[in-house]
Amino acid sequence: MSGEYDVNLRYGVDTALNLADKVAVVTGGLGGIAMATNSMLLEKGARLALLYPPFEADRVASLQAEFAADRVQFVCCDVTDPAAVTQAFDQVISHYGHIDILVNCAGYVMLQPVIDTDFAEWQKQIAVNLTGPFLCSQAAARLMITAGNGGKIINIASQAASIAIDNHVAYTSAKAGLLGMTKVMAKEFAPHRINVNTLSPTVVLTPMGEKAWRGEKGEQMKKLIPLGRFAYTDEIAAAVLFFASNGSDMITGADLMIDGGFTIW
Repeated sequence: MSGEYDVNLRYGVDTALNLADKVAVVTGGLGGIAMATNSMLLEKGARLALLYPPFEADRVASLQAEFAADRVQFVCCDVTDPAAVTQAFDQVISHYGHIDILVNCAGYVMLQPVIDTDFAEWQKQIAVNLTGPFLCSQAAARLMITAGNGGKIINIASQAASIAIDNHVAYTSAKAGLLGMTKVMAKEFAPHRINVNTLSPTVVLTPMGEKAWRGEKGEQMKKLIPLGRFAYTDEIAAAVLFFASNGSDMITGADLMIDGGFTIW
């Protein structure tokens, strides 16, 4: 048997990034990064299940009018509650029949110095930013493995997972844990053709991000970013789209920095 390879062969990357017939679950599905992601995934033909927390329930009625009912399902879910996550994914399967993509967008941050961070605040940030992605990834992977068609799990981490930033102790700890969790899942799920990766943005100009970093504080932060600006939501969504497509089938356990060079230092 020849040990040579035909270097003219091609994998078959779909440069159109077509996601027709794919079902994507997006947690924190009503947030800034998520909404930009939703738009791109829908444009490429995917159907969506948007998981949102109970405190955002009053937004759903107005948003439902913006999407076709057969393309977007809204599911209330506290991603930190194992029973709620199980129920939510059961609803998605009942509605669509399968899941191909999971985007863990749900997140929470409260910036405080280490000595001022109380235990309840620590627990909340770990719960939303690490436990939530664990529970949702576990639920999605079980369904993907049973279906036998592979899948994509995309976790939104942060530049704060890789470099120390003042007042981020709980958030950094959770996001750094998310990087480690992603690597373990990537290794374990690889035999099932499930890719697991993270994206690590800098400050993103979501409504929350813009409010937190406006004024002099933001100007000083931008001076630390070699490209000299913050990221926009569609830039993060574009990276999600790539990881959701078959062009990323050979990438797993990776962390893509979308930070304008902040972590070069």
